[in-house]
Amino acid sequence: MTPPLHAWVVAWRHPRPQGAEGRCIGHTDLPVDRRKARRLAHRIRQAARRHGWPRVVYTSSLRRCAAVGRVLRAWGWRHVVDDALIEASFGTWDGQPWSAIPWAEVDAWCADFTDHAPGGGEALRAVLTRVAQWPAAPLPVEAVASTAPRLVVAHAGWMLARRWQLEQPQAPVQAAQWPRAPRYGACWSLGAGASAAGTTASVVSLAASSP
Repeated sequence: MTPPLHAWVVAWRHPRPQGAEGRCIGHTDLPVDRRKARRLAHRIRQAARRHGWPRVVYTSSLRRCAAVGRVLRAWGWRHVVDDALIEASFGTWDGQPWSAIPWAEVDAWCADFTDHAPGGGEALRAVLTRVAQWPAAPLPVEAVASTAPRLVVAHAGWMLARRWQLEQPQAPVQAAQWPRAPRYGACWSLGAGASAAGTTASVVSLAASSP
């Protein structure tokens, strides 16, 4: 599988959502602390100033990402909401405590990690395809130079899928192959432009390390 991945993306994982502990969270729309959203927005603004990046940020519609975009919009940025950036759907599992999900269903997912749709939601292969195709068409804001990164406030699953495709030739077969999620507020540089800037598809120190 060789995805197009033609855009250079600099992605920050959203702040820690409120009420997520012990729950399966995909499309469940949870809020974030307003101070944490503002703090991450400040880090993104600092990085854009330092590197001369465009003042355009892309997020999904879910509040844990969109809240950061709204802060930047209040500071004069363009905030583009695009649900191609949304987290994976866990179907009927979404929002449920992990303790309430039958282990037989979790085992079935782990046994067919690429193509089983957990809770009837979105299989990993579908997530990988969706992530690889972003941006699939000209974005609403195309004053952005082709060599400039798209700045994204992203979900962990989206970031992991994007990095996996940059580093691995095949989709993961077993759940144990899937890497751990980035910490909240982590910044990753993802895509072809990253090498031109002297980085790889890995965690980069483009702003303060603490979310």
